[in-house]
Amino acid sequence: MDFVSKHNILVHFYNYYGYYEGTYYPREFYNSGFILLKQVEHYLDTNKRVFLAKAITIGAILNSLRILNYYKNRGYDLDYEISSISIFLEKVNGCKNIEELMAYEGNSKAIYYRAFNKIMRNEDFYFDKRSKRPPADKINALISFGNSYLYSICLSEIYRTHLDPRIGFLHSATYRKFSLNLDISEIFKPVIVDRTIFTLVNKKIISADDFNEDLGITYLNEDGKKKFIKYLEERLNTTINLKKINKVSYRRVIRMELYKLEKHLIGEEDFEPFVSDW
Repeated sequence: MDFVSKHNILVHFYNYYGYYEGTYYPREFYNSGFILLKQVEHYLDTNKRVFLAKAITIGAILNSLRILNYYKNRGYDLDYEISSISIFLEKVNGCKNIEELMAYEGNSKAIYYRAFNKIMRNEDFYFDKRSKRPPADKINALISFGNSYLYSICLSEIYRTHLDPRIGFLHSATYRKFSLNLDISEIFKPVIVDRTIFTLVNKKIISADDFNEDLGITYLNEDGKKKFIKYLEERLNTTINLKKINKVSYRRVIRMELYKLEKHLIGEEDFEPFVSDW
C-alpha cells in the first residue's frame, strides 16, 4: 500500500463474482479548491446541472446510435431501434429536470438493448432484458463486468485531473463515494464495452465455457475474465482520429473528456460530449 501510494496508483477491488467492491484511492495530488467549488456550484444550480446531465445523456445516446448504424450498414435490420431511439433523443433535448432526463435515457437504453440479439445472433448468448444484481444470463454478466471495469478506468482518469469524483451531474451525489465516473462512463459504454462484447461473441472468442452459474448468478470464470479484459484493454488502446488532433487512444479520449468538463466549469467553453464518427 505504501508503494502504490508513493506512485499515485489506484487499486480497484472486485469480488468472486466480478462485482466492483471499492477502490483504494491514494492521497490526491491535483487538489483544486476552485474546481471543487465550481463542481458544487454546477451541481446545486438546476439549470447548470441539467445542461451537463443532458450533454452526457445525448453523448451516450448518439454513441449507441453510431453502434446501431455501424451494424445496419453491414446488413443488420435495425431500422426500428434506430428510429425509436432517435425519437427519445429529440425528447431529451427538451428536458428540464434530471428525473425526466433519466426516464428518457432509460427508455432509450431498453430499446438499444433489444437490438443485441439481432447483432449477435447466437443462441448461447440470448439476451432477454437487462438485469444487474445478479446478472441473469451471459450477456448481462458481460455488460455488468465490462461496465464495472470502465467505471474503474474513468475513476483512474479523474484522479489525474483537478475534478472531484464524488460530484457527478447525471448521477446524484449520495452517500455512495463516487458518481462522476458513472457519468463519464455513460458516454463511452457503447463504443468501448458494447462493441467489445459484440466482437467477442460474433467472432466466437468467448463461449459458454467461459461462464459459471452459482445460486442463480451467471458470471465470468477466470478464463472468461482474462479474455474479456484483454480485449477491453485492446479497445481502450485503439487509436482514433479526432478533429485538430493526431491519433489518440480511447483511454486518452476519456481523459480529454474530463479536461473539457473542467473548461466548462470555469467558463472557458461549453461541454460537448465525445461522439464517435466511424
